[in-house]
Amino acid sequence: MNYYIVIPAHNEEEFISLTLESLISQTLLPKKVVIVNDNSTDRTAEIVLAYAKDNPFITLVEKKSSAIHLPGSKVIQAFQKGFETLDEDYDVIVKLDADLIFPNNYFETITKHFNSDPTIGMVGGFCYIEKNGDWVLENLTDKDHIRGALKAYRKETFKQIGGLKAQMGWDTVDELLCKFYKWKVVTDESLQVKHLKPTGANYNKTARYKQGEAFYTLGYGFLITSIASAKLCFMKKKPLLFFDYIQGFLKAKAEKKPLMVNAEQAKFIRQYRLKKMKEKLF
Repeated sequence: MNYYIVIPAHNEEEFISLTLESLISQTLLPKKVVIVNDNSTDRTAEIVLAYAKDNPFITLVEKKSSAIHLPGSKVIQAFQKGFETLDEDYDVIVKLDADLIFPNNYFETITKHFNSDPTIGMVGGFCYIEKNGDWVLENLTDKDHIRGALKAYRKETFKQIGGLKAQMGWDTVDELLCKFYKWKVVTDESLQVKHLKPTGANYNKTARYKQGEAFYTLGYGFLITSIASAKLCFMKKKPLLFFDYIQGFLKAKAEKKPLMVNAEQAKFIRQYRLKKMKEKLF
């Protein structure tokens, strides 16, 4: 089973060598790794090229974009630029962040999952962050969700969900569309990945409202958005963000922002979300 990896990278000189080191040490090596150097002003490109010299499956693609870190859109536009350079000879496509350290058996285990069941559409491990010298689970989401930092998709699934959407919420809508098309999403707790830079560390102030906008474009509706916002604020231990999220939702609704999903998918997503919420309550 061939897997291709695309890594968007913006000023990652501090960490990218650790990520590449863990990829070239995999028990099952990737067939191709494309690093998209997204407007970096540091030594990111230089480091990648040094690895590419000894590992011909690694390539560098240059992309020019703004320096503002907007969640979702910038990273997926960079992913897209890298993905477009690849051929069709893959079974699994992987989108990674440039600040991860993988256990050596990570991708061998991922491909075993895909091989075990043809209805599995996505597989991922779990992100751990360093706290006071210990590596602890980065606890921002449910255990059945694959983090945006390490997504792996079966080729057929990736095509059916329409690839990745270049806006915030891309790493939620992918899984919801998987479920809509009856693909399974598998998480493996034995796969512990070190995430060297906690999620959202680079987001600017305008990003606060983007989360509420994402809930709107996912087709959530006000009730589910309110519950999801409250839960996320609780997990982030920042209760005042709730008002930013709701404001973002209402603003997107007033502006009639286009949804990331069609009406049938939005209905499925609302029903699925409410079902999951009820399961947690009762």
